[in-house]
Amino acid sequence: MREVKVKVRGQLFLEMKTTEMIGRRRFEGKVAIVTASTQGIGLAIAERLGIEGASVVISSRKQKNVDEAVEKLKKKGIQVLGVVCHVSNAQQRKDFIRKTVEKYGKIDVVVSNAAVNPTVDPLLQTQESILDKLWETNVKATVLLLQEAAPHLQKGSSVVLISSIAGFHPQSTMAMYGVTKTALLGLTKALAAEMAPDTRVNCVAPGFVPTHFAAYITKDEVVRKAAEDQTLLQRLGTREDMAAATAFLASDDASYITGENLVVAGGIPSRL
Repeated sequence: MREVKVKVRGQLFLEMKTTEMIGRRRFEGKVAIVTASTQGIGLAIAERLGIEGASVVISSRKQKNVDEAVEKLKKKGIQVLGVVCHVSNAQQRKDFIRKTVEKYGKIDVVVSNAAVNPTVDPLLQTQESILDKLWETNVKATVLLLQEAAPHLQKGSSVVLISSIAGFHPQSTMAMYGVTKTALLGLTKALAAEMAPDTRVNCVAPGFVPTHFAAYITKDEVVRKAAEDQTLLQRLGTREDMAAATAFLASDDASYITGENLVVAGGIPSRL
């Protein structure tokens, strides 16, 4: 195994390359769809599932982003289909599922990762249109996408929702975003009950991960250090941390786990 040295708060820790860590192909012969998966956590999840043998279907609102991500994954030897899909667009949701089934004939894994956070306004100053956008994209779209996907899910299939540590502790600058992520914790429970016994439904709640979506964490060193200090492990999470947790819940290794919310946040307190 080749080691990659990463400096965190003046200390070195060893992070094994994802492709070199994985010795098993838990998703061989399976088809996985991942929303909002051309960058950040979504792309890392798609890559992890693909490296483990899945045929992955990725999506983004922009064709350019889809094309670039498809090329990245293909270069890693991953079987991938890219589809433009804004999860709040009914026709694009239908096309996303239709194109998946036309190419692969089934769906085994659904990872609902798409989310927006268009405001930092206090809740009582947030425009109704923004409240609607947050709810429709972060919560409602997951239900509507699963309505389209459900007829094609195989026995033993798995759904993983991507929530956030903000769902347990909504911050003042992103309060409604946090509330929508809280809703996903409950949605996980409700869907798990409804889709059992043939389909398991679980949720990953990431902590602070320096992605483009969460650039506010890393662009200011003071903010970054404050985020690190909230964790017991004294570091931010990585995309690979989130992908590994998602792959576990989606795999048969978690075959007796459903309706659960897995916090992957380095020890940040996470109880409502």
